[in-house]
Amino acid sequence: MRLLYIVPSCNTEGGVARVLSVKTNSLIEKWGYDIHILTQNDGNTSPFYNFNSGIVFHDMILKGSVFQFFKDYINSLKLQISIIKPDIIIVCDNGLKAFTIPFFLNSNIPLVFECHGSKYIQENKMKASFFFKGIQFFKYKFKNLGAQKYKRFIALSNESLQEWDVLNYTIIPNPSWLKVTADNPLENKKVITVARNSYEKGLDRLLLIWQKTAVKHPDWILEIYGDDLKPLETVAEKLNINATVRFHKPVMNIEEKYNNASLFVMTSRFEGFPMVLIEAMASGLPCVAYDCPVGPRAIITNRENGILVPEGKEQLFVEQLSVLIEDAVLRKQLGKKARESVADYDLDIIMLQWNALFENIIKNN
Repeated sequence: MRLLYIVPSCNTEGGVARVLSVKTNSLIEKWGYDIHILTQNDGNTSPFYNFNSGIVFHDMILKGSVFQFFKDYINSLKLQISIIKPDIIIVCDNGLKAFTIPFFLNSNIPLVFECHGSKYIQENKMKASFFFKGIQFFKYKFKNLGAQKYKRFIALSNESLQEWDVLNYTIIPNPSWLKVTADNPLENKKVITVARNSYEKGLDRLLLIWQKTAVKHPDWILEIYGDDLKPLETVAEKLNINATVRFHKPVMNIEEKYNNASLFVMTSRFEGFPMVLIEAMASGLPCVAYDCPVGPRAIITNRENGILVPEGKEQLFVEQLSVLIEDAVLRKQLGKKARESVADYDLDIIMLQWNALFENIIKNN
């Protein structure tokens, strides 16, 4: 079976790229799928993660005005599909253009949409103007209409599904790819997070939380792994916390960094089904996360396998983080429960669901 994945990019360290590498590698190795991946503006750059050598990459170079961008996108997509001739097309792109595909792609090839974020995700702060709200209203309506036109809509959790008005759905969570063989003693005085510096990831909120936390626990270090962190270094200096915050570029061996930390934090404003949270919990790290839409509460049960803090409650986040810093026994209890709870997301279990889905789509097409 030949699959074509349409994604914005594979040359970054983002969760979508990580999930894509894990899933496509498994589909090839276990069932011998023929897989093609179509990216946008990646050029000749290499993927950040390791992809099976049998995967064929294609790229669309899109430039110019919004009108020209969409025109080139439509034409390039049609051309690549005519060349590749896939049995199924899977779209992993939350951008508005992804919801136009079912309208302009006049084809009998089944279309699958993989939803990796909140329907309401915004890269910039929400504006309060009536005009902006009107635009957003029609944008969300169009997204929903586009989602309904897909052969199958894949939600990562039931909570994510509730944002959409679709009947053609299947729920398949992201898989856990980490195979941890040794217990983390959780004794290093390090808190870790992994995220790109964007509005929805909320690293600006994390620095404010850490400013208060570091006053009480100056011997602990916050380690941040991600892209475009330079602006945050300036913020850390202004907050006078640069001595207790370490900024790092993305790394391939992130599991080693998890194993060298004692706590994981997530201060996102929006999420889909956060891969880094699954990774951290699989590593046995106790996690503290804001209860933002739509991912963390699908993974964390508050005070059972982690800590969920009501969205935006900064002082409460500081207090809960401090409790775990001070209580080594509680850290280990939550870390153990975290690791046990993500067993349901084991790669082999999740990939059986994907294989069954693809076979069913072909059978009924």
